[in-house]
Amino acid sequence: MKRLALIFCTLIGACAAAQAGFSRAELDKVSANPAPNAQLPLSTGFMDETGKRLTLSEAIGARPAILIFADYTCTNLCGPVLTFAAGGLEKTKLVPGRDFHLVVIGLDPKDSLAEAKAMKASRLGGDTALARATVLLTGTARSIHEVTAAAGYHFAYDAEHDQFAHPAAAYVVSAQGRITRVLSGLGLTGRDLRLALVDAGNGHVGSFADRVRLLCYGFDPKLGIYTETITRWLTAACIATVIALAGTILLLGFKTRGSAAS
Repeated sequence: MKRLALIFCTLIGACAAAQAGFSRAELDKVSANPAPNAQLPLSTGFMDETGKRLTLSEAIGARPAILIFADYTCTNLCGPVLTFAAGGLEKTKLVPGRDFHLVVIGLDPKDSLAEAKAMKASRLGGDTALARATVLLTGTARSIHEVTAAAGYHFAYDAEHDQFAHPAAAYVVSAQGRITRVLSGLGLTGRDLRLALVDAGNGHVGSFADRVRLLCYGFDPKLGIYTETITRWLTAACIATVIALAGTILLLGFKTRGSAAS
């Protein structure tokens, strides 16, 4: 999967450049670039916002999940990305907890359970279906590194300002922990999230109509969105038809002129 450089630079510029604590070389390395069919370390241990210890596998559950990395004390775009994800997931019309889970992993091992709980409350509300199907995880530097390394998620940290520069990305993960898609964290639409979750669900999520729709859409890894491939096919077919008709007309014109001359 290719990095979503165009989308990510928005978050990097807003969160990092404003503090001017990062070098150009550090920012150039910031990306979300997992290897094809990347596998997450499901046995890695974390703690959810209530203090319960669980593995990444337990957090994901038996259905596909949306995975987001965030700094729980970030005052710039980390919160809005979670808000975008929540809004998009509500529009999918899929059932939280039954069809998918939302998993957030804190990037900063210093972040407390209270800070994780505060972000969840401010961005997902109180006792909602989505909030109940969401876990905000905190972990050690080692556990965080294990997952970010497997996900090809590269970020920079400015210790002086306690600031992270990181990609705004939403990973779509199968129940087996395989990364199937990386979506733009700043453009999470209900359509893209539903298609990605249906795709990752291997027939266990969504309807037959959803799987038919997947045939009409193609995933653009550069932009992190789904595009209507059928539209491109029809456009290409129309262009080819026009070229063929033009060629036929020209050929008939030459033949007509040849017959008149003889």
